[in-house]
Amino acid sequence: MKAIVAKKYGSAEVLQLKEVEKPIPKNDEVLIKVYATTVTAGDCELRQFKMPALFWLPLRIYFGIIKPRINILGQELSGEIESVGKEVTEFKKGDLVFGSTQIRFGAYAEYVCLPSKYAIVIKPDNMSFEEAAVLPTGGLNALHFIRKANIQQGQKVLIVGAAGSIGTLAVQMAKSAGAEVTCIDSTEKLDMLRSIGAAHVIDYTQEDFTKSSKNYDVIIDVVGKSPYARTVKSLNQNGRYILGSPSLPGMIRGLWTSMTSDKKILFELAGYKKEDLFHLKELFQAGKIKPVIDRRYPLKQMSEAHRYVDQQHKKGNIVITISEQPTGQGY
Repeated sequence: MKAIVAKKYGSAEVLQLKEVEKPIPKNDEVLIKVYATTVTAGDCELRQFKMPALFWLPLRIYFGIIKPRINILGQELSGEIESVGKEVTEFKKGDLVFGSTQIRFGAYAEYVCLPSKYAIVIKPDNMSFEEAAVLPTGGLNALHFIRKANIQQGQKVLIVGAAGSIGTLAVQMAKSAGAEVTCIDSTEKLDMLRSIGAAHVIDYTQEDFTKSSKNYDVIIDVVGKSPYARTVKSLNQNGRYILGSPSLPGMIRGLWTSMTSDKKILFELAGYKKEDLFHLKELFQAGKIKPVIDRRYPLKQMSEAHRYVDQQHKKGNIVITISEQPTGQGY
């Protein structure tokens, strides 16, 4: 089968299209024919191994000290069940599914084996394979942040770094919860943010939200770039500040702030649960969320797709199409 393989850490050029052995599912696994996958900021960070200091050493040990131990990246996918292990009862050959590869990765290939207990669910007919492929990573993280924020009707919510795969879904979920949503990102992304429900937008290249007199009930920093002390001052009484990409100093300061004030700083990382992916599927079917897709690339242009994401210009999601998709199922 064809796959994108990285034998070393580095630039987008380390990604090479190769022929590799097709995997065989174990007893508790499913073999998925991959129709679509994505390029996330996380994929690019892992390719270069640009990780936060807090997680650098344990992740380097897991992924490989000198060179990558996991050669095929890809965190999420949509596709079709090709075969199942003898212990699998939840899926059968021919099921159209989408889900997360979690710590296995491997979606940059024509086929991947994953445990059936992973966050994998049946794709609804009204969801395209492209939409399905981009939903797990951004959606599960966005859902986690929105739940931690405990957003209520009428609250003012600020989302920093709102135009990425997580942010675009968090905007829609917050709006669906009845919040007045303000989004921060770069100039060329603001119109898209308005189109998905942002009541207000801020261009961070022109304006510092912490210097405004406006305060918020919830601030979600997806990218970890908001100045901590000034951001806390921008919270209303009993406000909540979600650190989506926490640093160790930020976590320590957050614990202190939470203990010594009425404001709560939250930084628990998202889990990847099957029931949460079911919930995202329900939100999609109810019309409450719709993934934003910026660009599409074939598998052979993976390096080009990674270079585009490296430039930090993407709006929402980047889709990679792999195998020819069946007609009449979401298209």
